[in-house]
Amino acid sequence: MAVALEVFLVPNDIIDGGITGISIVLSKITALPLGIFLFIINLPFLFLGYKQIGKTFAISTLYGIVVMSVTTQLLHHVSPFTNEKILAVLFGGLILGLGVGLVIRFGGSLDGTEIVAILLSKKTRIPVGQIIMIMNVFIFIIAGFVFGWDSAMYSIFTYYMASKVMDIVVEGLNESKSVTIISSEYEEISQTIQDRLGRTTTFIYARGGYSREDTQMIYCVVTRLELAKLKSVVQEIDPKAFIAIEHVSDVLGGNFEKSAIH
Repeated sequence: MAVALEVFLVPNDIIDGGITGISIVLSKITALPLGIFLFIINLPFLFLGYKQIGKTFAISTLYGIVVMSVTTQLLHHVSPFTNEKILAVLFGGLILGLGVGLVIRFGGSLDGTEIVAILLSKKTRIPVGQIIMIMNVFIFIIAGFVFGWDSAMYSIFTYYMASKVMDIVVEGLNESKSVTIISSEYEEISQTIQDRLGRTTTFIYARGGYSREDTQMIYCVVTRLELAKLKSVVQEIDPKAFIAIEHVSDVLGGNFEKSAIH
């Protein structure tokens, strides 16, 4: 994250959202090092995280913030890799998302606004994502006055790109999908999925709300690449089958290994 900030974004007047964005603005106004603001402003939120989320999270986050603050200071005098803003947005956003995603994946955080958003969400019932978005809107507006509106708009794209890369790092490239199938041919469909995809299935007892008839739903988890084949298999057996597909962030436990395909 420090590399993204000091080598790509900050020299080109592009900011990130959250505490990092506030720190960049304050550093620009006061001419003090960015690392000082990153560390000091995050401290109160670190204390909140210790109280609300736990000791391990707080220690991991403190370690991450210290490393980031020190590294930004070490890289402060390094010449930027590019002065082309589009390239800075693309590569800065990519590296920024990679850095933040790795920290979150291993149980820490680099920005106190997420902790504040979680606490406010509990009080107001507003989703965490919306609270973070509202906070960042204000931060990017402030950036518009300090750096200019072109830089603020570049910053919004950087933030969007970094958030998408972060999601990939946190959730992994092997996206899984959970599939629920409702069909009167559940026995045959279940067996065919096991034979042709090598995936185990689970029956869930269900009762039709309209027909009032007892039936079994089929539940299984497949990879993104297997999804098209699964739908084809089900529709071959029962073209009228109901198929509901949901995104699965992670799969733990059980037996997710593929069996031999016949």
